[in-house]
Amino acid sequence: MAILVDTNILVYCFDATVPSKQERARDLLRRGVANESLRLPHQSLVEFVRAVTRSRPTKDALLSREEATLHVEGFMSQFPVLYPNEQIFRTALLGMGAYRLPWFDAHLWAYAEHYGLREILSEDFQDGRLYGTVRVRNPFVDL
Repeated sequence: MAILVDTNILVYCFDATVPSKQERARDLLRRGVANESLRLPHQSLVEFVRAVTRSRPTKDALLSREEATLHVEGFMSQFPVLYPNEQIFRTALLGMGAYRLPWFDAHLWAYAEHYGLREILSEDFQDGRLYGTVRVRNPFVDL
């Protein structure tokens, strides 16, 4: 079964401020490569670059632009990347209304619905909740 990966999983791989989440995120990606179960939405790659290259209060960016570019290239070579289309956009609009999701969460959910994926890995939704045909699992809930 293929699983959609949210941006926060990718970012935690490079964020040492919460070592338990960093370790879990890295393990998830390693297993996803080994069993070919993970899919990355284009949205997560775009958000990843922004998240890891922006300066944070009292801290530098997690990665330089060059490092972020290299890691995104690596993600793209290791995982299938799913791209948006008009139907995903329309489904996201429906998800905003039906589930009261913020835009980017609704858009992520729409990728899963459109591509027939039954699970999203994310800490940004209610863990275990079913949205349409897609269940969300927070891989950090027990940390």
